[in-house]
Amino acid sequence: MMRIEKDMDVEGSHIKSIQRTEDSTKVLDYDYKKCNGCGICIALCPKVALQKGPLIEIATGLDAPPVLIDLEECVFCGMCANFCPVNAYRFTVNDQDIKDDSDYPRLLSQAAPNEKCLPCDLCEPVCPTEAITVVFNRTRGDYGPLREGIEGSIKVDPEKCNLCGICARFCPAFVLMEKAEKDPRSLVPFEQLLVDEDLCDYCGLCVGLCPEEAIAVEGEALEAELDFKGSIDVDQDRCMGCGRCSLVCPYEAMDVIRPFEGDIELLPANLVKCDPTGCHGCFNVCPADCWYVDDNGKIAVVKDQCILCGACVNACHCFGIDVERTKVSHTEVRDKPWAQEWKDAIKSILTGEKRRPDVSGTVEPPELEKVPLPKIEMPKRDPELLKLIEERLGRLEPIMRKPKVRYMWERDEARKAAEKIASRLKAGEGTNPESAGGKVAESAENAKADSGAKAEAVKGAKSAAKTGAKTGAEKGAKTGAVMGSETAVETAAGRETGPEKAKGNGARPKAPGADETGAEG
Repeated sequence: MMRIEKDMDVEGSHIKSIQRTEDSTKVLDYDYKKCNGCGICIALCPKVALQKGPLIEIATGLDAPPVLIDLEECVFCGMCANFCPVNAYRFTVNDQDIKDDSDYPRLLSQAAPNEKCLPCDLCEPVCPTEAITVVFNRTRGDYGPLREGIEGSIKVDPEKCNLCGICARFCPAFVLMEKAEKDPRSLVPFEQLLVDEDLCDYCGLCVGLCPEEAIAVEGEALEAELDFKGSIDVDQDRCMGCGRCSLVCPYEAMDVIRPFEGDIELLPANLVKCDPTGCHGCFNVCPADCWYVDDNGKIAVVKDQCILCGACVNACHCFGIDVERTKVSHTEVRDKPWAQEWKDAIKSILTGEKRRPDVSGTVEPPELEKVPLPKIEMPKRDPELLKLIEERLGRLEPIMRKPKVRYMWERDEARKAAEKIASRLKAGEGTNPESAGGKVAESAENAKADSGAKAEAVKGAKSAAKTGAKTGAEKGAKTGAVMGSETAVETAAGRETGPEKAKGNGARPKAPGADETGAEG
C-alpha cells in the first residue's frame, strides 16, 4: 500500500501544499498576493478542495487569501495552476513545472510581436503585468559626443507624431511627457513630445529614425551610418492576454490570444447602490486595469481590454456585474486516462457547474441497529430544603458584598475567615438580610473614626483603670471585654471599634494589665 504524506508550509505570501510519496513530491505553490479572487480555480476543481475567502472585503483592502485550500481534499491534479489567468499558482512534480508537460492542457493567454514590429516604446509602459521588455542597441552617445557651437533648428509635426517614443529612446534631447492620469479609453501613455535644444546639435540622425517622418532638422548634419535596431521580448508566464499592447500599437504589430471569449455586462438596476469613490473594489481586483468612472460619475468598463476572469463579479457588493464566457483558449487535451476529467473541468469554467462523481458502483454499508438511549429522570427537589438554602444565601449575600468582608476573606486563611463569617451569620440570626448588612455597614463606618479621638479614648481608659475601684474596674473590664469581642467580629479585618461605638454601648475600655475577669495583674 502506497504511503502518502501531506503537509503545508507558508513563506511570505506563498502558501505551499505538499504531497510526498515514495516516487514523487508534488508542490502546489499558491501566491495569494497575485490572486485576484476570480474563482476560476474553484469552478474547475474536481474536488471541494478550494473555497472562496471574504472576496468583497479583500477587494476593498483586507489582507487575506482570496482562495482557501483544504489540504485533505486536494488530490494534487494541477488543474488550478494550469488554468489560473493571473498565474497565482505554480504546480511542480519532482521540481518540474506541470505547464511544461504537454500531456496536461493549460490555459492559453499570450502576446507575440509580428513582422510589422519596429519596435517602438508604446507597448512596454501600458502592459499591466510588466511582461514586455523593449531594448535598443544604440543611443546618440554611440555616435560621438555632443558637438558645441553648431547652429540650426528642429521641429516636430504634432499631426504626424504618434508618440511612439523611438526618438526619445535614442536621444536625450527628446522628452516624452507622461499623462498625469491613466485612462483605459486612451492607452497612449504620453501626451506630448518636447525637444530640449540645449542638448541638440542638429545632427539629423533622428530624422532617419522617425517612422512617421514627423521630424525636420536644419543644420550641419552628422555623417554617420545609422545602425539603430531594437528587440522586444514578451514573458509569456506573465502575459494574461488582455490585448492592451495590441490596442495601443499603431502598426498592428502584436498578435494576442485571449484566455476567454464572451461578454461583460453592467446591471444598472443593481448599480444604483454603487459608490465608485468609496468602494473601488472592481478597480482594485481587475488585472487589466480596464475600469474607469464616466462623466456621469458611474463605473464603466472597456470591454476590449477585459479578460473575462470574473474577479469584479465576486468583488461587487451590489451584484451589479455579470460575466458570460463562451470559449476557453487552451492547449490540446491529449488522450490520457485523465482526459475526461480535464474536459469536464474546462467545461465548468463556461457553465459554472461541476460534474458530479459517478456513484453507481458505490457500496452502501449495512444499516446499524439503533440502540435506544436510557431515559434520564430529573431528580426531584425538596421545596423545604430549597427554601432553606435560599434563606441561608439571602443572609450570606449582603455580608459577602461588603468590601471589608471580602478583604478579610482574602487576607486570612480560609478556615479563620469562614469562622469569622459564620460568627457574623450567627449574630444576625432572627434578623433580615438588610439589618445584618446594616450592622456590617455600621461597623465599617465606626472603623473610620478619627485617629485622635481613638487615642483619647485609650488614654481615658488607662486613667479610669488606675483610679477606679477594683469592683468598678472588674465590671468595666468585663463589659469592655465582652463588647470589644463582639465589635471585633463585626469590624472588618479585626480592627478596634471607634470610641463613639464603645460609648453608645456603655462599654468601658479594659484596664491595662487586667485579666479576663477584669482584675489587674
